[in-house]
Amino acid sequence: MNKRCGTIAIVGQPNVGKSTMLNYFIGTKLSITSRKAQTTRYQLLGIHTLSETQYIFIDTPGYQLKYLNKLNKNLNKTVKQTLQDVDIILFLIEPKEMTDIDLKILQMIPKKTPVILVINKVDLLKDKSRLLKLIQTCKDYNCFEEIIPTSVKKENNLKELLQSARKFLPEQEFIYEVDQITDKNERFLAAEIIREKIFRLTGQEIPYTVAVEIEKFEHDGDIRRIFAVIIVERDAHKPIIIGNKGIRLKKISSNARLDMEKLFDGKVWLETWVKVQKGWSDDLRALKSLGL
Repeated sequence: MNKRCGTIAIVGQPNVGKSTMLNYFIGTKLSITSRKAQTTRYQLLGIHTLSETQYIFIDTPGYQLKYLNKLNKNLNKTVKQTLQDVDIILFLIEPKEMTDIDLKILQMIPKKTPVILVINKVDLLKDKSRLLKLIQTCKDYNCFEEIIPTSVKKENNLKELLQSARKFLPEQEFIYEVDQITDKNERFLAAEIIREKIFRLTGQEIPYTVAVEIEKFEHDGDIRRIFAVIIVERDAHKPIIIGNKGIRLKKISSNARLDMEKLFDGKVWLETWVKVQKGWSDDLRALKSLGL
């Protein structure tokens, strides 16, 4: 069997399961997830090497046409750029009729790029006949190489999805080492894990522009010592993250530390604090932190 290796963009609207799918393929929690739309802010590579195949997945921000502030416009731009430079596209939708946003994404995909339509969350459908009608409707668009219903949560049809994707990867040598799972370093991953816990534990109270900077990342024997600052724009946001008597910040830190220890496979000592920096999202340093 000849080696195959290539890039696969995972695209779709917010909260269709893109990051969860990437984490499944990589076998660890690499891309952060939450119910908050646009949690994914960066173009993150997840690398999965299986026998003679190296899949290089690119998790993209959710594309949207509503709430087009500066951040969302730049995230949309990231999606558009990614679509131009990959070998395959996994286009995720929920098990319902395609929307104007879905059609907008399809229009941006180069005609030469193979697209596999992935209908996720089919476990939520009580009437399975609706799935058959949706598949037929999507076939009529005549732009998908294959249509595969899945449930990432239930791990249904995901191995079959990998096998389908392999057919469209170019025959070439691997780009990354066989044991490498991402192009990002541990500092980046640590900051992302903390940011996820903020979103999960504060809900809609904290805006997208909250950022996490790793001020120090030290190896002390087998222990990683990480010093992180959480940056917010308004004085009112600081007590929300800290919580009554610091309880929420302690929980954010504790949950983040546990995830880091799983990902890094070692002990982590984590210290976090919160800083207010007015106008944070407008300065150049913020744009870099936001992945723009």
